[in-house]
Amino acid sequence: MTAHPTVVGVTNWEDLGFHDAPRRVVSLVPSVTESLFELGCGAALVAVTDFCVHPADGVKRLLKIGGTKNPNLQRIKTALPDLIIANQEENSQDSIAALVAEGFKVWLTFPRTVRDALDLLHDLVRLFRVSHMGHQLSALETAYEWASLAAENMPPVRVFCPVWREPAAAEGQPRWWMTINRDTYVHDVIRLCGGANVFADRERRYPLAADLGEGPVGPPDSAAGRDTRYPRVTTQEVAEQAPDLILLPTEPYAFTSADLAAFDDFREIPAVRRNRIQLADGSLLTWHGIRVAKALAELPAIINPGEAGTEDVAWE
Repeated sequence: MTAHPTVVGVTNWEDLGFHDAPRRVVSLVPSVTESLFELGCGAALVAVTDFCVHPADGVKRLLKIGGTKNPNLQRIKTALPDLIIANQEENSQDSIAALVAEGFKVWLTFPRTVRDALDLLHDLVRLFRVSHMGHQLSALETAYEWASLAAENMPPVRVFCPVWREPAAAEGQPRWWMTINRDTYVHDVIRLCGGANVFADRERRYPLAADLGEGPVGPPDSAAGRDTRYPRVTTQEVAEQAPDLILLPTEPYAFTSADLAAFDDFREIPAVRRNRIQLADGSLLTWHGIRVAKALAELPAIINPGEAGTEDVAWE
């Protein structure tokens, strides 16, 4: 069974106890920041992370409180928020626990599917009392339904999508790649856009040697409390899965064209043989929220060229 970190904070927005819309909000989640602006709630934001870059005109006026993993807690306190929105995966549990201990209301979100991401948008609409934005979510729901039907009625493209790689590898040949299994948001985006994640059933093993098939798996409790959704695999293991497409996102690891050379010696991989190693905007794969509309419009054509994606959803 997949393990997840201990949860600190409120996971159901209704348990936050707001009778009116929050007025002073700190967002520790870039995709939530963008979504709040698109939903017409940007005026409630008083501080965001350094990685909250969309929309540029909206966030430039806001207090910056550092990174998602190491926010400046004193700056957050100075902002006097009545709500802090965090994410179980993107933010450190120590920071969240410290804020909760100070008496701040922390809403801890954790979408792991596109359906979860859409539900989060509906929750934002309810919490911030912007019911007039419901028609925009209806359009996004329709796009989701179209994408689901398309994914069910076409043969999926076998996809390998790493999210990190051994960074200090010499000559562009990493010893390992970190990828995703079926219990991740990235997996579900790929599925919905016509891809089949070749490591969907692979869990991360402990210690590292075991994850790379170079040693025995640790005792049964070695993965207790750890996140097993991001296995590390060798290039040989990738070759054995024979992906039709290797998708290299620009975040969280900033893959570039230089990383394509790491597969030069593996011409047996269909994606390599057919020149199907593709760089992609990482935010389309990892940013849950209103960016789902852009992902559904653009990723299907990247994963399966010639197949049309859903129409983009207008938010104006």
